[in-house]
Amino acid sequence: MINLESTGGSINKMSFRIKSLNKKLNIKNPILIEGLPGIGNVGKITIDFMIEILKADKILEIHSNSFPNSVFVNEENLVDLPTIEIFHKRLKGKDFLFLAGDVQPFDETSCYEFCEEVLNVFEKYNGSEIITTGGIGLPNIPKNPEVFCTGNSKSIIKQYKDLNVNNNIFGVVGPIIGVSGLLIGLAKNRNIPAISLLAQTYGHPSYLGIKGAKEILKIINKKFGLGMDLKYLDKEIKELDKDNVSKQRLIGSLKKQKQKNLFSDTNYIG
Repeated sequence: MINLESTGGSINKMSFRIKSLNKKLNIKNPILIEGLPGIGNVGKITIDFMIEILKADKILEIHSNSFPNSVFVNEENLVDLPTIEIFHKRLKGKDFLFLAGDVQPFDETSCYEFCEEVLNVFEKYNGSEIITTGGIGLPNIPKNPEVFCTGNSKSIIKQYKDLNVNNNIFGVVGPIIGVSGLLIGLAKNRNIPAISLLAQTYGHPSYLGIKGAKEILKIINKKFGLGMDLKYLDKEIKELDKDNVSKQRLIGSLKKQKQKNLFSDTNYIG
């Protein structure tokens, strides 16, 4: 058990600044679930939904000059610097931490440093398990996305085998890039059990992988008995499907127009 007061409220180490927002909160042996932007934003959608539906409390803010050199415009039409946050919720006697944000560290070195900092915080709480989430990009939109898993030990993968997760992932994905991959790799060096849940999604940059996120949420829901109501996502999925049909029609029309222009336009050299 750790009291955030012992961190001094703010940690200045390497290029990361970790600000404590609740000094009196005690957390014991938490499970950390990560979801940052990536393919289809599957991980981000997963964690943002959990934070909202479970009404988790923000306990830490992580700031860094190694985050992307940009700002976000908020609902009040003001700017916010890129921030990664950790939220907390105690459910059925278990403590859960949620690692969320709109960015990932900018380069390889800062990603390593960031993951080590997260693991330092996690160890101070005597954390028990890490789950990272993300997407597997496909050339087409999957009707029924499958969830694959990999981890840093056979024992943790075994715990998820009966939860509709496919662990035959070799050859399905290449390197798992960013925090979702590196966090479980570095956790192995500290003997922290860690697993990554990766859902199939469409690999287009503008596509939102809500279907894939829902499949991951089903697994987490069942594993820990969280009782999350996922019906809200069905409405979002229907709206997304309608939007994707319109986009596909538009793309098809543009392709036809482009082909027409290529054959009709003779004023080029090549």
